[in-house]
Amino acid sequence: MSQGTAKLTDFKVLVFDVYGTLANWETGIYLGLEPMLSRYTESSSWSRKQALEAYTAVESDLQAKYPHLLYSDLLSKVHQVMEERLKAASGLPAASSAESDSSSPADNSGASTSNQSAPALLDDEHVQFGQSIKDWPIFPDSSAALHTLSKYYKLVVLSNVDRRSFAHTLAKLSEGPSTEFAPETYLPPDSKDLWYPQHSSKSKSPFTLVLTAQDVQSYKPALRGFEIALDIIHQESELLNTPKHQVLWVAQSLFHDIEPVGRLGVNSAFIDRKGATMGFRAGLQPPYSWKFETLGEMAEAVMKESIQYGETQ
Repeated sequence: MSQGTAKLTDFKVLVFDVYGTLANWETGIYLGLEPMLSRYTESSSWSRKQALEAYTAVESDLQAKYPHLLYSDLLSKVHQVMEERLKAASGLPAASSAESDSSSPADNSGASTSNQSAPALLDDEHVQFGQSIKDWPIFPDSSAALHTLSKYYKLVVLSNVDRRSFAHTLAKLSEGPSTEFAPETYLPPDSKDLWYPQHSSKSKSPFTLVLTAQDVQSYKPALRGFEIALDIIHQESELLNTPKHQVLWVAQSLFHDIEPVGRLGVNSAFIDRKGATMGFRAGLQPPYSWKFETLGEMAEAVMKESIQYGETQ
C-alpha cells in the first residue's frame, strides 16, 4: 500500500480499464483469431498463450504507430498483419505490397491468399475481427460489482477503444444479464462532447464519464490519455472536481495502466484476473496500492470498510 493511503474509501473517483479488467478480451480475441490461426502450419498448433502473445506484439506496435486510428480499424489491421506474418512463416507467397504493407493503416481493398488446404482468407474477415468487440464477454462479477462501487464513488472509464465499439460493452456492463433494453440507450453522443452515459434516458450505466482512445487521441500506455483524463476529472463538477490524490486507478494490465499511472503519482488497485496473458511484460513489476482477484472482491472490501469506518453511501 502506498504511503499516505489509509483506506479504499479515501478516494472519490475510480478510473477503470475495461478490456482485461471488466471484459474478457483475451477470450474474445482468441476466438476471433482461431479461424485464421487454423489455416497456417506455423500457427495451427499454437496454444492460446502463444496466440495472444503474437497478437499483443502486433497490436502494441500498431498502437504506437497510429494513435489516431479508431480501435476497430486498428484491430482489422492487426488481423491483416498477423496473416501476412503467418503466411511468410508458413512458406507461402506474400500478398501484394498494398496488402502486406504494415506501415500504413489497412484499407481492406484486396484479397488474401490461403494456404494449400484452406479457402482464401477474405478481406471481410479482417473487418469482421475489427468489429468483434461487441461479442467480447464481460466477466461474471463485473456488472454487479460496478453498480455496488457506484454507490461509493464516481466511476470513469479510460479504455483503448473507440466510442461506437464501446457502446456494446457499456450496455452489457450496465444491464448485466438483462437482455431487455434499447441499444440506443448506450450510444455515444454524435458530437465530440464528453460522454456522460448516465444522462441518457433509461440508462443504467454505473459510469459517470466514458473516455476512449478516440477521445484522447492516444493509446495506453502512452501518458497523454492518463494526463487528459486526470485533467478532466479535476475540472468537471460532475466528477466533484477531484484532485489526483483522490483518484484510484483500477486495472488488470500492469503494462497498459498500473505502471504508467504510477509514474504520474496515482494510486492503483490491481485486479489480478487468473490465467491472464496480456497486460504483462517480462521484468515489469510496478507497485500498486491494492490487489484483488476479481472486481467483486474489491467491491466487498469497500463495503466492509465503509461499515467499519462509518462511511455513508
